[in-house]
Amino acid sequence: MLTLPAPAKLNLFLHITGRRADGYHTLQTLFALLDYGDTLHFTVVDSPDIRVEPALPGVPSEQNLVYRAARLLQSATQCGQGAEIRLEKRLPMGGGIGGGSSDAATTLLALNHLWQTGLTEDALAALGLQLGADVPVFVRGRSAWAEGVGEIIFPAEIAENWYLVLKPACEISTRDIFSNPALTRNTSPIKLAASQTQYCKNDCESVVRQQYREVDEALEWLDNFGKGRLTGTGSCVFLECESRENAEMLLQQSPFKGFVAKAVNESPVHRILREALKN
Repeated sequence: MLTLPAPAKLNLFLHITGRRADGYHTLQTLFALLDYGDTLHFTVVDSPDIRVEPALPGVPSEQNLVYRAARLLQSATQCGQGAEIRLEKRLPMGGGIGGGSSDAATTLLALNHLWQTGLTEDALAALGLQLGADVPVFVRGRSAWAEGVGEIIFPAEIAENWYLVLKPACEISTRDIFSNPALTRNTSPIKLAASQTQYCKNDCESVVRQQYREVDEALEWLDNFGKGRLTGTGSCVFLECESRENAEMLLQQSPFKGFVAKAVNESPVHRILREALKN
């Protein structure tokens, strides 16, 4: 059996720079991977069966991204083996912190290793893109700058800060946010270096705050201690903190559920797999 994490991510900023003729939005964002996330346990079986347990509430098994990732890799490589996969879910669904995408990426990386299918990181990232725009970031396992519709990715070195992440009690529809007429769609593109020195924002935040009172209240609470920010188009909000102790103290005071995590430049999944290859 192989056990691997599936780390969360934060969008330290998210700028919508335009809209293509096909309706997709062009963007720029900076992904920070976190040292907190789900955990997956993989056991290879000799039959082609894929079993994922436990079932996620409201998600049919064939739509579970872990199941879909395993089937996609199986099909792409004509692998005759299967797997039993147990998912320990800690990341909230719909939070904008990449839970499902990270689970899918960890599944691709784990089964490529266990089934010895031999796909390169580029090939796995290309498969991951079929499952979701954020999956390749987790496959590549680096905090990253992304642009285009999210498919153009460059590794980025970020400050490994501590963050308080809060999850208001609401679910957000990404489609609703991107189709809202009030969404800013013409933010001027910037360079990666500028994102570290000039003010950056999440262009979706004002629309989300107008539509979801719980998110607005969580951001107002965080603003008592610094500058709260929205991540992605989900409902999670976050605050950069001076230390782990400071973040945990605020979490204890918070009226919202959440967690404390540290940004990491390299995914823990890649570190563990490197060690596994040595043995």
